[in-house]
Amino acid sequence: MGKVTANPTEETITSVKYGAKSLPRVGEILQWRVILWDNENEPHSSDWRKFAVGPSNEEDWKAKWIVHPVDMESFSTKSTLNDCSRWRKRHSLPLFRAKLSSDTVSEIIDNQEDPLVSALLVVSGLGSFRVSMDGVPLSSSGPIDPPFTDYSKRVMYRGYDVSQFLTMKKDSRDGIDSIGDHSHVIGVTMGSGWWDHRPITQKSIVKFDLLARGPVTVIAQLFISTAKGKTHVVIPTQDGEESAWKVSRGHIRESDLFTGELVDLGVMYDMDGWDTIQSWTGAVRASSEPNQWISPSAYMTGQSAQYRWEDISIKAGAKSPEERSKTNDPISLASAIGRLVPSEIPPILPIETLAPDEVHDLGSGRWLFDFGKAFSGVIHFDEGIPEPIIPDTYPRGHGFKEASSNGDSFITVIYGESLEMSTGDINRVLVAGLGLHDGGPRHTSNPKDYTADVTCFPSDHDGVLSQRDVFVVTKEKEQKSHRARSIFRQPHFTTHAFRFAEVCCTMEPPNVRALLYRTAVPEWGSFSSSNILLNGGYELVRNAMVSNLLSVQSDCPHREKLPYGGDLVANSPAALHLFDLSSFYKKSVRDWYDSQWDNGGIGHGAGETVWASAPPVITVRYHQCYDDLDFLRESLPNHRNWLLFLNREFFAGMKQKGYAEDLKDYTGDGPGLGDWLALRDRDTWLTHTAFYMASARAVAYISNVLGDTKLRQKAMNQAEAVRDRISRLYMKNGKGNAYGTPGPELGLYSRIVPGDKRCNVLKNWFKRSGHRWPGDEEKLFLKELKDESLLKEMIKSGELSADGSMGWSQWQGFNEGIFGIRYGLKTLSDMAFHHVALRKATGIGFGTTEYMLRHNATSLWESWWRSEAGISLYPTTTGGRRILFWPRFPKSASTVQYANAVQGTQLGEFAIAWRMENLPSDKSQYNSTSVKIRIRILVPPTGTAVLRLPVPSSTKTKVWLSRSDRFPDLIQARNEAELKCRHRRKRRGGFLYSFEYDRHKKEWFKFNSRKTIGTPCDSFLFGVMPIDVEWSRHTEITENVFAMKDEPIKTGMYEVIINNWQLEEEVEGGGRLGDIPEYYKEDYDAGPYCNDHNTFDWHVNDATYII
Repeated sequence: MGKVTANPTEETITSVKYGAKSLPRVGEILQWRVILWDNENEPHSSDWRKFAVGPSNEEDWKAKWIVHPVDMESFSTKSTLNDCSRWRKRHSLPLFRAKLSSDTVSEIIDNQEDPLVSALLVVSGLGSFRVSMDGVPLSSSGPIDPPFTDYSKRVMYRGYDVSQFLTMKKDSRDGIDSIGDHSHVIGVTMGSGWWDHRPITQKSIVKFDLLARGPVTVIAQLFISTAKGKTHVVIPTQDGEESAWKVSRGHIRESDLFTGELVDLGVMYDMDGWDTIQSWTGAVRASSEPNQWISPSAYMTGQSAQYRWEDISIKAGAKSPEERSKTNDPISLASAIGRLVPSEIPPILPIETLAPDEVHDLGSGRWLFDFGKAFSGVIHFDEGIPEPIIPDTYPRGHGFKEASSNGDSFITVIYGESLEMSTGDINRVLVAGLGLHDGGPRHTSNPKDYTADVTCFPSDHDGVLSQRDVFVVTKEKEQKSHRARSIFRQPHFTTHAFRFAEVCCTMEPPNVRALLYRTAVPEWGSFSSSNILLNGGYELVRNAMVSNLLSVQSDCPHREKLPYGGDLVANSPAALHLFDLSSFYKKSVRDWYDSQWDNGGIGHGAGETVWASAPPVITVRYHQCYDDLDFLRESLPNHRNWLLFLNREFFAGMKQKGYAEDLKDYTGDGPGLGDWLALRDRDTWLTHTAFYMASARAVAYISNVLGDTKLRQKAMNQAEAVRDRISRLYMKNGKGNAYGTPGPELGLYSRIVPGDKRCNVLKNWFKRSGHRWPGDEEKLFLKELKDESLLKEMIKSGELSADGSMGWSQWQGFNEGIFGIRYGLKTLSDMAFHHVALRKATGIGFGTTEYMLRHNATSLWESWWRSEAGISLYPTTTGGRRILFWPRFPKSASTVQYANAVQGTQLGEFAIAWRMENLPSDKSQYNSTSVKIRIRILVPPTGTAVLRLPVPSSTKTKVWLSRSDRFPDLIQARNEAELKCRHRRKRRGGFLYSFEYDRHKKEWFKFNSRKTIGTPCDSFLFGVMPIDVEWSRHTEITENVFAMKDEPIKTGMYEVIINNWQLEEEVEGGGRLGDIPEYYKEDYDAGPYCNDHNTFDWHVNDATYII
């Protein structure tokens, strides 16, 4: 036990010295709690919690990896079967179980002089596993456990406290007196996961051949600790006849993260109770050989870790075949398995349960469920799998030829994010994994036989790879299947991205819910405002992020599911606002460095620098949030090797890709992904080169924190050299890049632009304009929109040109890609053009949030976020200790009248809310009147902050800062605010309309119906105290605001009153597709943020503007 004394307003207690006389042993479970003594020395205790000490090295493991013997044989190099035939041979998936006999444990448990104090079961399995003991599930995890890693480098295990199983005296479920009989059964159910996926490699966008692979395998052992400090390791997984472990084929015929799960309910019935001691001898009623319990084999690989690493290095082009080490060909195709490590992140859990908003009868026993938003998860049948019916003809995508030919009945579930507009069926085009699809009935992107020659393509998917689960009952077991159908509720080893689900075929719609899966990291950020479009955009971002956190941060949860560096770099600021990713991002960086080539390169080398720069950039942002010096020390050698690789290879690699050294004849769209998903041409040279600069800056930042001045200076010199190169080739007297994205916004945001050219670049940026959009889908939409009055309204608003064509806007919408949107919004707000940023975020028509919401989008493919309330980490803070409160207000109150946001940190929640008061009832005065603005700010204990306010346009404006002497009741205020928000959302106070398609008339029409998404919610900060509460320490800060001086604030509750804030009319510029001439006139004063050239350099301790 340890006790420390600290000043809570000035110090943060990060650790307490372990007070025991000896360190805990491997396998031991310990309890702990925190006691706080207040100013009057009164103790306040937390609840008791537990942690376990798991095995940390190879010597701690007596267990070995075990497999089903047939599965191991299927990986033999002597086999003449093709890859798909081998894969089918490994099905159904295995179950593993072990009997912990009374003889094994009674001597330990019955020893009164040295009694049992804890029992820790440690387990891992590849692909995915779920553990039970005596039929009781231990695993709370979702479909991917262990988390995705390079399994040839490291594999995570989980620990389970099973002490109560070994010490309980009675089986409360069956009423069996178990005194004197300590026998137990450990069961492990297996899925394929990322380890033994369906081997579809042809025409695939997922490079499965670069992933480690082998037969489904498990490793486990039980630590029993006693009061006198002894630790016993029992029933470790072993092969052979003497092993306590047995293996059998189970009820899951297939499990795949892309194509779903196939479950045999008849086999499940036959094996009911397989993991209980009561059914140990009679668990299998079936006589077929696959479901017999046999002794497992040891996992064997002829591949060394070095052989596999060289093999994938050659496939990826990071090593030439001539560089392969001399070695014998392997006897097995199974990959080597990496070191075992404790799980580094929380498990994937069902975070939310959703009831269907609507249920539609599609005929033939097929039912369509609409859950209202897109997410990752599965369907859960509340009353078990329904009784199937057999229609005359199975609807599209719901057939199962093998079952039908056998006379078996089955239930199918197809998942998707949208509906095919001409049929009302689920649109499998947009949800198909691997990109193998024919485009669907409405559009044909590939010929119908496109997938005919693809090995192992599912024959029942009609050539369109689909997200699908199947539950089958064999004909001879129909009478016995009721219990299996009643107890089986959902698939376990797959996940789907969907809003809609089709269930087929049943007489009546089954009672179903949807389970939303994601890694169970805490959610700690929030935002709301008076503007429905801002809120809607935020919700789109949040929903997308939630859908893409399945042990990795992916870019799309159905098409690829894998981590990509570009998305990680682009979206990490939004992710760190929404979630506490302290463990998640540490794992992410380790994942990337497990794949770093021997030459220091990451991924495919210098070609896509943006994607491969994710590890150093994420490490910097991680430190800004969490202040983890140990992790900086751990990762710096890898970051340094990446930078050395860039220093050697970058410019030669760029030249090889066709970029001239002086960019002669370069038009701004070369090889590479660049600002992905942009409507404007992508400036790939700029993104490649800027992220080279960012990598160097990251190494400089990390080495500066660690005190390595020599490495810091070398990295800074390299970063400045790259920055100067960009500036020399691009800035050309302040003109900047005229067209591509990102362009001026990246140069300004990342402090690439020289300070003395900042205003010229800014003003020239406003010369950019929009462009017409020739999209086929948009043309078809307009062709089928027959309402003439609506078309006229769209022309009047500028959404359509006079000739009726669509276009994208530069200043009233988004044309940038996954990087440029963030740079653009942030730069505009930082440089006193926040009103323009708001217009981009709240525009209407193609390329806007409004356009997505009107077409019923509930998530984004890629995501962005910035707070309109004004809260962010201070650029030079570490550990999230200091926040920048920088609220920016619109010119006109017609855009936003209030906004609020919360930013979680390790110290607690920082929060801000502002609102305009004394607004006139006549909204036509929203562009001309003066108002009062009230701001509330919360700084948690030991936190600090900086308040930065925008410079008023009127000299009549006065600003006062007040502080409360008492800390308010935040819990009650938050609960009340959340309750009001839920009520508003339930009443659907969000987006007002949608465009729907009448497939019978083949017409689009506008449907006025409010939605939940975008609903405004008030801040709890305005519910904390009455408005007329007595505030103390009133300070007028008007002079500092006009002088652009920051106000430092510490722990507490603050209120800012801004009197006589002048509202103004928005600058219209050149219309929706035009530029903004008012802001680039030669005599135009671009504002106070352009005046000081010396404030525009990047500093080595700045994590925010690193890129």
